[in-house]
This record gives sequence, structure tokens and C-alpha cells, in this order.
Amino acid sequence: MDTTLDVRAAAVAGIFYPRESGELSRFIQAMFADAAGASPWLRPPKALIVPHAGYIYSGPIAASAYAPLNRLRGIIQRVVLLGPAHHMPVSGLALPGASAFDTPLGRVRVDEAAVDLLRPLTMVTTNPAAHAREHSIEVQLPFLQQALGTFQLVPLAVGQASAAAVAEVVETLWGGLETLIVVSSDLSHYLPYERAQEMDRHTCASISGLNPLASHEQACGATAVNGLLLAARQHRLTPHLMDLRNSGDTAGDHDRVVGYAAFALTQEGAHDPSPLDH
Repeated sequence: MDTTLDVRAAAVAGIFYPRESGELSRFIQAMFADAAGASPWLRPPKALIVPHAGYIYSGPIAASAYAPLNRLRGIIQRVVLLGPAHHMPVSGLALPGASAFDTPLGRVRVDEAAVDLLRPLTMVTTNPAAHAREHSIEVQLPFLQQALGTFQLVPLAVGQASAAAVAEVVETLWGGLETLIVVSSDLSHYLPYERAQEMDRHTCASISGLNPLASHEQACGATAVNGLLLAARQHRLTPHLMDLRNSGDTAGDHDRVVGYAAFALTQEGAHDPSPLDH
């Protein structure tokens, strides 16, 4: 590895997911295998919405969206990854100021050309501290590495920003089939099981209708989700719900649960043939 790079080290390996590379790879492969029966998207996804808790809790739900991406291995070259800033206040959207991110599965380079496209936008800043301990972005990387192999990353910690500002950032980097947009968000937090199911179904109905979420009580990443939904309306994307569960369904009790959903958003209708069309 190039030791001259300014690298953001893995912060939650061994906490949110296995620290050892072989164990991590096997764990993800097993989740991908279990997700093989998930309803497939018919067109290549332009965007995903995926949860970001510890893998034993939300990993299977995230895997339902990530597993089919192996069909796009070698096609997707850039991942624009937006996650909420959990540990410190952030004004706008923050880049890490790093050239690469490390995980137990290897090093992911930051797409410097894409970062340069964002520099004229006043809502985008550089804030290494916002990324230093942030798990919402980091936990997505091993899934992407397992599914896609090599790709470049544009990691953005989302703080106090409007949905329109997020949509402008997403639009700036929209690109074509080579670019995937990923929004990292859990749903409801610490409600009783049945109440969480009710709220999360309502939230997923809003996302499926491309309607903005009312508050961060519905989803901790609501700002980024709403920005993506604005862009999705503009580009006429169709959301597909891949999985909806909560921590009571995976590895927790039913008293206070966290909700998790996975969506793939695809471009439907008449457009250029997909390289996946056979």
C-alpha cells in the first residue's frame, strides 16, 4: 500500500463488524447468500438506501441491496456515499480531507476528480474530525468492496443542510452507470416493536412514493434521504423496497428496537439499453 497517502483508518472494525479480513469476508458472503432470494431490481440501480448499524443487527437488510451489485462489478467505478454525522455538529456536507479509507478488506481511494467538482459548492466543506469516528459511512465500505471489488469513493458526512443542498451535491456527481449513489440511514430508534413496525412502514411508504420524510425520528439520515428523493423525482427513478426489518427481528429484544430498510432506486422506462440486458 502507498504509505504516502493521507488515509482515514478504520474506526469501528471489531465493534460494528469483524476486524479480521477473512472472517469479515466470510460474514458478508454468508449474508449475500442469504439475500439471494430478495426481489431483484430489473434495471441497474442508480441509488441505494441502506442501514448502518452493527452487522449482526442490520447487515442482513443491507445485504439485500448490496448482493445484486456483483452484476455491476467492473461497471460501477465511483460510489458517492452520504451518511449522517453522529459525533459532532457539521454545517452542510463534509468531505474527509483524506485520500483513501482503509478497512480490513483493503484500501478504497477517494475520487479526487469528483471531489474537485464539489469544491465550488458553498455547502461542501472539508472536516476530517467529522469522519474520524463516523460509522455511518465506514460500515458500508466492506459491503461495497465485497460486491464491486475496486471502485473510488466520494464520502460525505451530512449535517445541518437542506434537502435541496444535498440534491445539488448528488446532481453534481450524478454521472452515468459508472456512478452509484448510496445513502446510509437507519429508520426509527428505540420504540417498542409494534410501534416501530408501524412507523417504519409509514416511512417506507413515503420513500416508495418519493415523498419527503417529515423528521429525523423517522430516519436518522432523513436529510440525505430527502435530498436523494428530490433528485430521484427529477430523474424519475423508481424505488424498490428490498427488505424491511428491525433489530427485534435480527439480534435484539422487542422492547426498544431500531428499524432498518433497504431500497434500490432504478431508472425505468425508455432509455439506452443496459449492459445487463441479454
